[in-house]
Amino acid sequence: MKIVTFACNWCSYAGADLAGVSRLKYPEDVKIVRVMCSGMVNPAWILRAFRQGADGVVIAGCHPGDCHYMVGNYYAKKRYLLLKELMKFIGFEDERLKLLWASASEGKKFAEEMSAFTKLVEQLGEQKQLRWER
Repeated sequence: MKIVTFACNWCSYAGADLAGVSRLKYPEDVKIVRVMCSGMVNPAWILRAFRQGADGVVIAGCHPGDCHYMVGNYYAKKRYLLLKELMKFIGFEDERLKLLWASASEGKKFAEEMSAFTKLVEQLGEQKQLRWER
């Protein structure tokens, strides 16, 4: 099982760090990719993660209204909603993609959300491999 999390540097990544410092447990299957803002996560990165074997992907950012770059998380939400529709269209379960708002002080929430998402993805089973042509 592999979960890829694109985490905002200013909030969610710091929340993940707080979870680690606080010794809160979340699955080892969660691999975190630090990005400066959730709004900079390119949908192609998410599709590439799935193509390379990720069973689930999380976009984690600041709470709406708290973005370090003012509106980055609003862009992330817009792309997330469009990408969920695309995933349905190409035959993926859209539940494999999650958007999470977590601040730097919410280490416990980050750990709980990662654990819950991992359990959901485990229930869905391994993703089916689709043949994607260039």
